[in-house]
Amino acid sequence: MYDFDMIVIGSGPSGRRAAVQSAKIGKSVLVVEKGRRVGGVSVHTGTIPSKTLRETVLNLSGWRERGFYGRGYRVKQDIAAADLMIRLHKTLDHEVEVLEHQFSRNGVKTARGEARFLDPHTIEITSEAGEVHSVTAAHVLIACGTRPFRPEYVPFNGMTVFDSDEIVDLPRLPRSLAVIGAGVIGVEYATIFSALDVAVTLIEPRATFLDFIDKELIEEFVHELRDRNVGLRLGSAVTSIELGPDERPVCKLADGRTVQSDMLLFAAGRVGATDRLNLGAAGLSVDHRGRVTVEPKTLQTAVPHIYAAGDVIGFPSLASTSMEQGRLAACHAFGLEPPPPPEFFPYGIYAVPEISTVGMSEEEVRRREIPYECGIARFRETSRGHIMGLNNGMMKMLFSTKSRRLLGVHIVGEGATELIHIGQAVLNLKGTIDYFIENTFNYPTLAEAYKIAGLDAWNRMPKE
Repeated sequence: MYDFDMIVIGSGPSGRRAAVQSAKIGKSVLVVEKGRRVGGVSVHTGTIPSKTLRETVLNLSGWRERGFYGRGYRVKQDIAAADLMIRLHKTLDHEVEVLEHQFSRNGVKTARGEARFLDPHTIEITSEAGEVHSVTAAHVLIACGTRPFRPEYVPFNGMTVFDSDEIVDLPRLPRSLAVIGAGVIGVEYATIFSALDVAVTLIEPRATFLDFIDKELIEEFVHELRDRNVGLRLGSAVTSIELGPDERPVCKLADGRTVQSDMLLFAAGRVGATDRLNLGAAGLSVDHRGRVTVEPKTLQTAVPHIYAAGDVIGFPSLASTSMEQGRLAACHAFGLEPPPPPEFFPYGIYAVPEISTVGMSEEEVRRREIPYECGIARFRETSRGHIMGLNNGMMKMLFSTKSRRLLGVHIVGEGATELIHIGQAVLNLKGTIDYFIENTFNYPTLAEAYKIAGLDAWNRMPKE
């Protein structure tokens, strides 16, 4: 009756996982990707490029060795944009090859072109050369992701004013950079360029940023940024952006201050890439940011056989959760009942330093009026921290004084996004403080911080 059992629009994390899951249970699948190569925003302009750029910067700048050799230490004295691009393109090529092989061995077909709905079951595909053909499917997954929000008052020019997709193709390294938007993307790029000794100013109209992270962690993070001379302009909206001599951007703020820089990165939000999908023909609509509304447990849209997953449905917009959403949508479409998702999943912010968190923040514990105690461990307290030359970094753990159960783990510092998974496992298995006190951790490791923080909390908890 239909050409395919499933058509997936987009090949990012949610799209690829849905396609492979569908194929593994014997269903015919077509992935439509408008980009030149599969992978979506995650591979080409988002997750993988920004993390590769971060790793390259940390290596070439000698960032991790500065605790021993001083702030002036560098592995490569004169780092150019071309140095960053070499590693970036090698990594992207590898990611695409892996994905293409994964599709090939699972029998997933791909079509390059732009997709739009003709009716709820029919998709029209227009190739780059302008050739048009249509295909039908029993089920459709919208996994087209997002693109940067580009307001008219920002004079984007691809030379000195960039959005977060364009910044990965930087033509040269600036001496100074202004970043508008202190969300996850803005904070990551601001700190990456700061590690290159670029003078960075981070501008955010709200008085606070990353509000879903434990406040004490953010205080620690802000202290480190100020120590590195990162300028923070919080609580100040941008009233205008003008281009001065040599196209240098000049930002005027509502508080009367002016920020001049060699380059400007605008990273204040993203919008769903849904405007050309002709969703009205499928009986669907979007919100003011172009996002599709779904039923959280099944990922179904208002039209039951059409699903949506990934960044296009909004929060949490993480590659890790998007993958699971894609798998869940495919399972539901074909009558499989996957196990319920775990209660807690980790967030990772690949700034310099990394931030990662799982479970409840101290503010959330207080709101719920749960009797609690917290334990703190500084990375410099661990032998591995001494070996690595770490002067900063901390772990914060929250425990219920009533049940002794772990409530949340919050880490800022080297390796935070790796370390968090120990806390994630204990949290989802409903473990208690006793796990951290009674178990032995490899020595010397940063993971010892779990034991230090656990003992710190235990010392503060009321004894029977």
